[in-house]
Amino acid sequence: MAHKITMPRLSDTMEEGTVVKWHKNVGDKVSEGDILAEIETDKAIQEFESEYDGILLVQGVEEGKTAKVDSVLAIIGEEGEEVSTESDEAKADDSLESEADPLENVESEEIAEETEETTSAEIPEGVNVISMPRLSDTMEEGTVAKWHKNVGDKVSEGDILAEIETDKAVQEFESEYDGTLLYIGAEEGKSAPVDTVLAIIGPEGTDVSGLTGGKPKAKAAAAPKAEKKEEPKVEKAPEAAPAKEEPKVETPKATGERVFASPLAKSLAKEKGIDISRVQGSGDGGRIIKKDIENYTPTAAASSAAQAYVKAESKTVANSQMRKVIAKRLSESKFTAPHYYLNVEVNMDSCMEARTQINTMYPETKISFNDIIVKACALALRKHPNVNSSWKGEETIIHGDINIGVAVAVEDGLLVPVVKNADFKSFGEISGEVKDLAKRARDRKLKADEMEGSTFSVSNLGMFGIESFTSIINQPNSCILSVGAIIEKPIVKNSQILIGNTMKLSMACDHRTVDGATGAQFLQTLVMYLENPITMFV
Repeated sequence: MAHKITMPRLSDTMEEGTVVKWHKNVGDKVSEGDILAEIETDKAIQEFESEYDGILLVQGVEEGKTAKVDSVLAIIGEEGEEVSTESDEAKADDSLESEADPLENVESEEIAEETEETTSAEIPEGVNVISMPRLSDTMEEGTVAKWHKNVGDKVSEGDILAEIETDKAVQEFESEYDGTLLYIGAEEGKSAPVDTVLAIIGPEGTDVSGLTGGKPKAKAAAAPKAEKKEEPKVEKAPEAAPAKEEPKVETPKATGERVFASPLAKSLAKEKGIDISRVQGSGDGGRIIKKDIENYTPTAAASSAAQAYVKAESKTVANSQMRKVIAKRLSESKFTAPHYYLNVEVNMDSCMEARTQINTMYPETKISFNDIIVKACALALRKHPNVNSSWKGEETIIHGDINIGVAVAVEDGLLVPVVKNADFKSFGEISGEVKDLAKRARDRKLKADEMEGSTFSVSNLGMFGIESFTSIINQPNSCILSVGAIIEKPIVKNSQILIGNTMKLSMACDHRTVDGATGAQFLQTLVMYLENPITMFV
C-alpha cells in the first residue's frame, strides 16, 4: 500500500518549504528512520526522516523548488505500484463535481478551457514571474532599497537582482533564473506587499504587458455627440458689494531711517526687547509714545515671517518598513500585555572591580558592563524559570533554553539580535557574540534566525547618560530589563556615608505570566550576582 507524505510544518510560522537536497532517488529502497530530504523552512534547514518502509515511487518537489505545507512531498510504496500524486482534497473536489448537474459540468469545462487558453496566452513560454519574497516571519511588505539590474539587462541564476529592506534587515535577493530582465514591479525606495510581482525574467523582446497590468484595453464605443443647446440668457448681475478693506500690515522702517519716539518710549522698548522701528506711532506726526509701546503686539508681517520660517523647517518623512513594524508590534504589546514595572538600584563597585581585573587578565576580550548584565540575567533566569516564559492564551510556555535578546539602536529604529543559550556561555563568548551581532545589525546584515527565539530581553541606555527608563515588552517574552547609567554618588555603607557607584534597573513584566513576587525574587537574584560577581563563576 502506498503512503503519501506531505510537506511538513516544521515551525509555527512555516507556510511553505524548499527541498534543498534529496537523500533518496525514485526507485531507491527506504526504511523507517532514513533521511529522505533536507527541507529549508523560514527559519532553518532540517533533515526530514521517513516514517515508512518501501520504495520511493514519487518525488513531489524538485531540489531547489518550493511547495506549500501539506502538498505532496513524496510517495512510498511497493515496487511497481501505480500511484497518483493528486491530493485527497482534489479528489474530494472531483467527486463533488461528478455528482453535480451534468450541464454545470459542461459549463465548467468550457470555462476551464477558456481559463487555460487565457493563462497560456498571458504567460509566454520561458517567462518567469518573480514575487516579492517573504524574508522574515513578520514581513508583510518589502521595500526595494536598490536594483542591481535594469530592464533589458542579462540575468544569470545567482545574480543579485536587488537589495530588499524588510522589517528587520536589508537582504540581497538573488535570481533563480537565466534570461533578460523584462519588467521591474517596484521602483527603488517603494514598498510592495509580499507575493506581488517584483520582477519578470524571460527571453529578450518578450511582450509581458499582460502580466503587469499594461495589457491594452478595448476602446470604448464613442459616445454620441451632445446636441448643442442654446445658452440661456443671463441677466446682468447686480453690482458686487465693495470688498472689505484688508487689515493694514505694518512694514518695518528702512534700516537707518530716523525713528521719531519719546525718550520714555525708547527706554521702555529697550526694556521689553521690542524693535521700536516696527512700532506704529500715535503721537503728533506719527511720533511713538509710551502707550504705543505698552499696547504693541507683533505685526502681521512679523507673524507671517515666523510662520514661513516654521513651515520651511517642517518636513514629512516616509515611514520605513522597519518603522511600521516597530509601531505595529510595540502597540500590540503595550495594549495586549498588562505591563507593570519593578525598580531596583544596584551597588556596582564590586562589578566595576571585577570587570577591570578580567579585562587586565584578558585584554583581547574587553568585556562591557552590558555583557556582565546579560550573563547575570541568564543565570538568574535559570533560578527563576517562570520569568523565562511566554503567554499563549490557553497555556504558558516555560522555555528550557535561555536566549537573551539585546536591543541595538540602528539608523531607522531598533533591532533585537539574540544570544542563544547565554547561561552556558562565558563572558568572553557573550562579549564577542554581542559585538558581532550589534555590528551586523547596524549594517543591516543580520539573518532572520539571529533575531528570533528570544525568551528575555535587555535594553541598555546607560551609555547615553540615561539614569532610568522603562521599556515595552518584546513579545512573546514576558519581561524586558531596562538598564541605566552607572552614577557616582554618596551611598550609605556600614552606617557610613561613602562615595559609591550605583546603577538603576527597571523591569517591565507581563502580569499574565509573571506575578509581582516572582519578578521581585528574580531581581533580588540578579542584584546578588551583580553586587557579588564572583558568584557567577561558581
